[in-house]
Amino acid sequence: MHVTALYRYPVKGFGAQECESLSVIDAGRIAGDRVLGFRFANSAVPGDAWGTKHEFVALVNTPGLARLELEFDHKALRLRISLQGEVLVDEALDEAGRRRIASAVGQYVIGLDENPLSSHPERLPLRVVGDGVTPRFQDAEGGYATLHGRASLAAVAAVAGAPDLSELRFRSNIAVDGLQAWDEQEWIGRCVRIGEVNFQAVSAKTRCLATHANPLTGERDLPIMPALLKTFPREKPTFAIALTTTDGGGTIHVGDKVELDD
Repeated sequence: MHVTALYRYPVKGFGAQECESLSVIDAGRIAGDRVLGFRFANSAVPGDAWGTKHEFVALVNTPGLARLELEFDHKALRLRISLQGEVLVDEALDEAGRRRIASAVGQYVIGLDENPLSSHPERLPLRVVGDGVTPRFQDAEGGYATLHGRASLAAVAAVAGAPDLSELRFRSNIAVDGLQAWDEQEWIGRCVRIGEVNFQAVSAKTRCLATHANPLTGERDLPIMPALLKTFPREKPTFAIALTTTDGGGTIHVGDKVELDD
């Protein structure tokens, strides 16, 4: 088994950055992953504290976010967001820049047919939260990395009738080849070594409506959750697993071997 692709998602609910390597830090979180988010103005969560995805503009409530092209400079702490090559906003993460970024994204979102803002004016203006460095906006407060097998993706694609199904719908950090469909779901409770990093597989990942959004068009074009339940019958639609680590982390690379403990 080996790593075939690596991704991080600088802004919660926005597009991926494909990487040749990822740095794994405390608790298994990926450096640069989910370091920013667009939170509703009326959220009771203070400052940059963790909050659930339902307090943010994200794919689960705004599939049209998938159409946006995102470039985040992790060193300069500068965010550029474009639509079909046209730059909507390009700003540093200072106070004024955050306001302009939030305003540009808010204007884009409110113009979409499906969005969480047009009928909830109290959610505006959006707030850009996060320091741009600390990964803090994963779906669970403690943070984790996520992994899936490409064979599981192929199994879902077959049931969904979509042979070119993109793994970006599932927003995993690590994609692995060389195992059978759903084998990774049997790893829960075991140690998983990837390159120089020892992970613990801690839980299966339940999926939501975000998976229905096409990563290119932003349209809800495939019923992925029913396809998951049919392909891998469980109480809830399941795809990928969560990984944590307690040994200080390290760096993983595309091509690294993936090994299980005995």
